[in-house]
Amino acid sequence: MQLTDTAFAKINLALHVRKRRADGYHELETLFAFAEDGDFLSAEPADTLTLSITGPFAEGLSIGPDNLVLRAAVALAQRAGIHAGAAFTLDKRLPIASGIGGGSADAAAALRLAARLWDLDNVRPMDVAAQIGADVPACVLSQTCIGTHLGDRLGQIDGSDLTGLPLLLVNPMLPCPTGPVFKAWDGVDRGPLDVAHWMTARNDLQPPALMLVPEIGAALDVLAKQPDNRLTRMSGSGATCFAIFETPGARDNAAAAIAHAHPDWWTLATRLR
Repeated sequence: MQLTDTAFAKINLALHVRKRRADGYHELETLFAFAEDGDFLSAEPADTLTLSITGPFAEGLSIGPDNLVLRAAVALAQRAGIHAGAAFTLDKRLPIASGIGGGSADAAAALRLAARLWDLDNVRPMDVAAQIGADVPACVLSQTCIGTHLGDRLGQIDGSDLTGLPLLLVNPMLPCPTGPVFKAWDGVDRGPLDVAHWMTARNDLQPPALMLVPEIGAALDVLAKQPDNRLTRMSGSGATCFAIFETPGARDNAAAAIAHAHPDWWTLATRLR
């Protein structure tokens, strides 16, 4: 028996940083959404927990216990009080550390798969998600929602008007580590997130990310110049940028133009879930 799941790419449609806490973390308000595409994870019964990784972004990833897929499975088994195994295979299609929740989405998919594989009824994936990472609860849900606190406290929102919107993701393929981006935030609270007007909101991590990786600005500029573009913004702590388009044709034309002009960049033409 083999089970499969998609680790959907996470998009921060807006991200407001409210303050830096005494413990070094940051209070956030964010509007999460998810693309229809992402990494793919499969699992089948096994005596122990193992992980193999394939795909265009497999190189350099650990298959040991520090990988979020295995950490998630271990946390779920411990919470359930069971000693169970699973053989996971990850098809890594999203760039690593790119602001679209690749690792968190993989962990979330592992939680969903393990719960199904082990037929758990006494513990849910969401019960352990936050201990794996702040974005993991949203990724377990994988639907439009509001994140507060560290991004791990979720609020419901009707995201039906977002479903199916044409989406283009672009990454200049340069490292943009989360820690330095948060550290470079200027500490100014620019106000709360008004979810009803998210298109005029902001990503407070975009300015520090641009300072550290100026090429993000080039990606944003190229996206913003594409016809029928409704919104351009950076996701998470970067370096992936996104644009929402009026039509699938406009999105596909933009994807082709950007891939031709910047063949070394990563692009993904998809839709919001």
